[in-house]
Amino acid sequence: MNINEITFDSLPQAIGLLINEVSELKCLLVAKQKPTETQRRTPIGVKDVCALTGKAKPTIYALVQQRIIPCYKTAKKLYFYEDEVLAWINNGKRKTGLELKAEAENYSQNKRR
Repeated sequence: MNINEITFDSLPQAIGLLINEVSELKCLLVAKQKPTETQRRTPIGVKDVCALTGKAKPTIYALVQQRIIPCYKTAKKLYFYEDEVLAWINNGKRKTGLELKAEAENYSQNKRR
């Protein structure tokens, strides 16, 4: 459709064409757009980790000593990042009975082949 040929009768088609072109431009801009904001991670202390995990301070210190929980130490101060602690919690997820059953069935089926 030529822009110079827009009539009252072809107005809905022209608007539909413009809407499609605008949506394509938006998609291209979103795809090429780089994140301008850099996320700053703020370190949290032992008290915050206790509140986040529901564990007592001595337990957190024991986990740090055993190098189980991700942490950072500067001088005598311990620092944690909330996203790392949450990822640590998620990595410790125990499988449900259904997940274990499905895993066993997959293993037995692959073993037969």
